[in-house]
Amino acid sequence: MKISARNRLKGTVKSVEKGIVTAKVKIEIAAPTSITAVITKEATEELNIKVGDAVEAIVKATEVMVAKTNQTHTIPIISG
Repeated sequence: MKISARNRLKGTVKSVEKGIVTAKVKIEIAAPTSITAVITKEATEELNIKVGDAVEAIVKATEVMVAKTNQTHTIPIISG
């Protein structure tokens, strides 16, 4: 399957909670997983980011897509 999104994390479905309109799909991501963030040089300097630092990667998005074989569906992000 070809798709333009590059922030794809492969994993295994661990649970499916079906509601009236939507379903919550919990996906366990296989480790080790790396995420690349592009931030400003100014932010890097203000946070004093260097190799070996413990940090958090925070993904800002309005939706998460779930793909299986040749099928793709978009679902909203559910916090919690």
